[in-house]
Amino acid sequence: MQRWRGVDETPADWGRSVVTIGVFDGVHLGHQQIIRRAVADARERGLRSVVLTFDPHPSAVVRPGAHPAILTELEYKGDLLAELGVDGMCVVPFTHEFSQLAPDSFVHDVLVEHLHAATVVVGENFRFGHKAAGDVTMLTELGKTFGFSVDAVPLAAQAEGGETVYSSTYVRSCVAAGDVTAAAAALGRPHRVGGLVVRGANRGGSQLGFPTANLHHTPDVAVPADAIYAGWLTRAIDGKPLPAAISVGTNPTFAGRERTVEAHIIDFSGDLYGEQVALDFVERLREQRAYDALEPLIAQITADVAESGKILGLLGLDGPL
Repeated sequence: MQRWRGVDETPADWGRSVVTIGVFDGVHLGHQQIIRRAVADARERGLRSVVLTFDPHPSAVVRPGAHPAILTELEYKGDLLAELGVDGMCVVPFTHEFSQLAPDSFVHDVLVEHLHAATVVVGENFRFGHKAAGDVTMLTELGKTFGFSVDAVPLAAQAEGGETVYSSTYVRSCVAAGDVTAAAAALGRPHRVGGLVVRGANRGGSQLGFPTANLHHTPDVAVPADAIYAGWLTRAIDGKPLPAAISVGTNPTFAGRERTVEAHIIDFSGDLYGEQVALDFVERLREQRAYDALEPLIAQITADVAESGKILGLLGLDGPL
């Protein structure tokens, strides 16, 4: 998949294409339905498919300080789009100036002049242009003027006849509550937090016998609620998922104040300092607790690691390893 930043960087040989537009934060199952529709349409017609997305999140510009936590950082979003068969990802730098574009200017300058849209595939609630003045009806009328068709995809619900529609807001609420199982059901995969392994207090290895990889992540990423989780740690260097018990919180037994994300990799020895890794949160085990002594804490961690192993398919059970 080709990736470029700014419509001016669209490849010179980029012909007519099927375009889908959105922030697509999370690339959840609702997003996937729209994107797959665009990919299928493009392939059927011998065209290229392109996702037009934005960075930073538009809310960070329109409502600074009140923007939502990010579910998928840009590089990971691109990887997910590539897995869906998208041919190109065009990232528009979302600036105050860009937010002022009138709907017809957005269509002409971006969709027609640069991406050569033959069809534009969007969700039925799609809005665009300054103050979200444009909707699907307006987009369809502009398409008649500029020579492209519009495919408005109905919003996907979480179950047939269900009332809850897939949305990034819903997934964020699940992650914030620590319900990573519900988040995964909406995403179609576990929620992921990526970052750099840094040195922590070293209590896990020196005092508890369970060394951990401490994750330094970007401040705006959506981190699950304080709790203990079963999950996977994937190293960027080889892409192999390793089973892990993950702790999110302030280490209350040690009266910690800084919120940390750290993972004990089951049956692993080695040094991950300075490596880029990703944590996939599979299931919540329990809340964070403070213990009066190290012995009961160590016993609980031992139980957490064993339970994580069972959940992740280790110890002779069916699973991905």
